[in-house]
Amino acid sequence: MKDPRITHAKKPAKPRQATAGPEIQVPQKKPFIRLVRNTVLELRITTLDEDGYGTARSEDGMTLRVSGTLPGDVVSAAVDHVAGGTAFCHVRKLLQPSPLRSKNPPCDESADCCGCPLIAMKYTEQKVWKRGMVSAELAKFPELAGITVHQLISPDSLIHYRTTAKLTVAGKFTEPFIGIYRRASHDVYDLEQCPLHHPLINRVLDAVRKGIKKGKVQVYNPQSRMGLLRYLVVRVSAFEKKAMVIFVTSKRSYNEIHHLGRFVQEQVPEIEVLVQNVNSSEGNVILGQKDFFLTPKQHLTEKVGELSFRISPRSFFQVNNSGANLIYNQVREWAGLSGVETVLDLYCGIGGIALFLASQAREVIGVEVVEEAVADATLNAKINRISNCRFEAGDSAELLEEMAEDGQKVDVVVLNPPRKGCEARVLEKVAALSARAIIYVSCSPASLARDLVVLKNLGYVCREIQPVDMFPQTVHVENVARLEKVKAH
Repeated sequence: MKDPRITHAKKPAKPRQATAGPEIQVPQKKPFIRLVRNTVLELRITTLDEDGYGTARSEDGMTLRVSGTLPGDVVSAAVDHVAGGTAFCHVRKLLQPSPLRSKNPPCDESADCCGCPLIAMKYTEQKVWKRGMVSAELAKFPELAGITVHQLISPDSLIHYRTTAKLTVAGKFTEPFIGIYRRASHDVYDLEQCPLHHPLINRVLDAVRKGIKKGKVQVYNPQSRMGLLRYLVVRVSAFEKKAMVIFVTSKRSYNEIHHLGRFVQEQVPEIEVLVQNVNSSEGNVILGQKDFFLTPKQHLTEKVGELSFRISPRSFFQVNNSGANLIYNQVREWAGLSGVETVLDLYCGIGGIALFLASQAREVIGVEVVEEAVADATLNAKINRISNCRFEAGDSAELLEEMAEDGQKVDVVVLNPPRKGCEARVLEKVAALSARAIIYVSCSPASLARDLVVLKNLGYVCREIQPVDMFPQTVHVENVARLEKVKAH
């Protein structure tokens, strides 16, 4: 039986010859495969894109993105779906492994889960690839030629470093799934023993699964909008070796969650904080607006270097303490403080960088749009007995304008924006302060490169970039960039 996915071109009839002469050869079209769902192809992976997909090209030039593959792999892959000239595929069989592959990767389920696209790659190769990704983004802009990109630096642990997990609960109480969405789907991949999670998180997940089954806790269904338990958030203090567990539910329903919490705490005594968060919205935001504590204790304490931080259910905090310490130290080194400077920390969060710089500055001013984060930062300053830091909540551009109008002198500016980077008007207001240096901390090489061009046009030249591997085994890389103010000629 012929494969219906293969279309054969008809062989053209031989042309009639009016006079004697050589026969004209008409080239025949090659058979082609129309790519549809479940089409099976044998592919050689040539590159790895910024999202961690191995890529190949079909004969007609279509891009094929294959999850769970590395450059040099030869695989049998099946098409999942086709969109916009790109086919998304999964591996059916690894026919020939890439030389980049580790012989003993930390996880043998990475091709199915796809949450850590680089985990099958040798770590030495991961470091090369991540540094190359940063350099490639800079190379898109001729204005950024000459910037030194240092070798990637790594945290203490390459696995079990994640101290926060925000997971979806799916399935039924008889067979619950707690994990992450598979790429390009609404299917939840059950994470049983994730090698990136702190071991305490994996123990909590195992206990919650058992508790859901034992208590017959109804799992929320987003299609029918029925059920109770929607998400599970687990936070761990590596310093205290204690955990916080947040049950995100569609409604209050005290009894079911109270009994679930008691069961989980009996299974994992290291759990010190239990919270029920109610989120009745239809969107994909994890946490709702109401928290109900099931334990007397309502926070954990974490340490980065010598600093202590109070972690509440809504606190933003880096998920890799060792990686955060690397970034904070790099910022402090490049800030070059002598004790007389005023430092401005924009997008300061709960004050990590600001508090880290305080001992070497005269004054540090932290700015953050999220009021809860500013409250946490102020509290963290008190916990650490730091009196030369003040934190303000509000729009960055507006506060910068007020500072300029007040004649506020700033010596060093630290920028640590979200992935989208800084708005152009924020960069303009920052440049107007005429600080001698800007230290830019970025989680996106693309938005960093874009903003460095803007800052160069405003009189600040980037001299060097230090990539930091905050998230080993994934495609993400943090960068610290050092910029100097160029004197006008």
